[in-house]
Amino acid sequence: MTYHRQLPNGLRIVGEEIPTLRSVSIGVWVKTGSRYETQRENGVSHFLEHMFFKGTDRYSAKELAQVFDELGGQVNAFTSKEYTCFYSRVLDEHFTIALDTLANMLLASTFEEEELEKEKRVVIEEIRMYEDTPDELVMDLLAAGTYGEHPLGYTILGTEENLLSFTQKDLHNYIREQYQPKNIVVAIAGHVDEETAVREVERLFGSMQPGTSLDERAVVTPPFHRSLVTRQKEIEQVHLCMSTPGLPAGSREMYPLILLNNLLGGTQSSRLFQEIREDAGMAYSVFSFHTAYQDAGMFGIYAGTSPQHVKAVVESIRRICQTFAETPLSAEELEKTKQQVKGAMMLGLESSGSRMSRIAKNELLLNREVPVEETLAGIDAVTVEQVKEMADRLFRDGFALSAVGPIADIDFAALLPEASVS
Repeated sequence: MTYHRQLPNGLRIVGEEIPTLRSVSIGVWVKTGSRYETQRENGVSHFLEHMFFKGTDRYSAKELAQVFDELGGQVNAFTSKEYTCFYSRVLDEHFTIALDTLANMLLASTFEEEELEKEKRVVIEEIRMYEDTPDELVMDLLAAGTYGEHPLGYTILGTEENLLSFTQKDLHNYIREQYQPKNIVVAIAGHVDEETAVREVERLFGSMQPGTSLDERAVVTPPFHRSLVTRQKEIEQVHLCMSTPGLPAGSREMYPLILLNNLLGGTQSSRLFQEIREDAGMAYSVFSFHTAYQDAGMFGIYAGTSPQHVKAVVESIRRICQTFAETPLSAEELEKTKQQVKGAMMLGLESSGSRMSRIAKNELLLNREVPVEETLAGIDAVTVEQVKEMADRLFRDGFALSAVGPIADIDFAALLPEASVS
């Protein structure tokens, strides 16, 4: 049973009671991330995520870790381009103390100067780690190229220069602007009843002041540039990403896209995996993906391959994509992929954490509950023609591309003449 409540200060509570479990998952979701930052602020959302774990008026950083360890539970956080989440999974009997500790972190962190400077060094190492992780770096280059100066093109981690400049005042200012109740969803899924969940959230978060009007700078829809961005690195493989404009979260056309993604590169039986890896042996990792933002989307394809295979891999990707746009699927193939997608989705919802995440994202990005039955019905309703039309829409104008690796002798401009150097 799911529920939705809103406190007088604007904070929203969404939940799902699951009496058959002994666990409960709690997430405090804030609608802010790198998309809501200026260039000068870029990286502050992620840095704040770290700093909320570094001590409060009640706990030191070590004591915060000990609270959850002693409960036998889990606590963590992550930052994306459009939201930041602080979450915990504990036994149902520990729900109150877990929620209380999360609230204390978000409402009473001290941001001590010593911890601030120490954590800057930690995040700088994280930035450098990503620079040394080419399959992550190539994704950041793709976003920077396709979205340009728009905040969706910023990295989540920010830059070392920005990070070193952040002060306590900067953190408090950003919290005041973005961590307002109307921007927060507390999601709870598992073995806790609605009355208890709502009562405890209201006790802990109800005193938050409503805040001022939110900065609307980030809701400008980004243009999509068919860019060509490359980075020379002396490593063994070339890491490639090719992309086209996708769909925003909540689009009515999302279901054909979900099925197309599954058929193209979502599973080990997908066309990309079978033809590029299994048949040709040109890549170990190759897959497709779709990233949906509140008003935009990106459909992408990743492959890691040897420099001598780059031309053949790019040509294969283009040919396989064009096949979907020109040749309808068989009814049998479409039915198989429907069953795959529905099965994976239902299996993925067998934990309190996945259910908590689902209801939170629906509320945060779509402002509504999306019943599982609605999603299953949407998948079942997709036709062969709709998948073909979606492929034609995605691939007719060509791709943007990013690449990292030993690429000095590769002429990407000849492989993707529609892409412009960024």
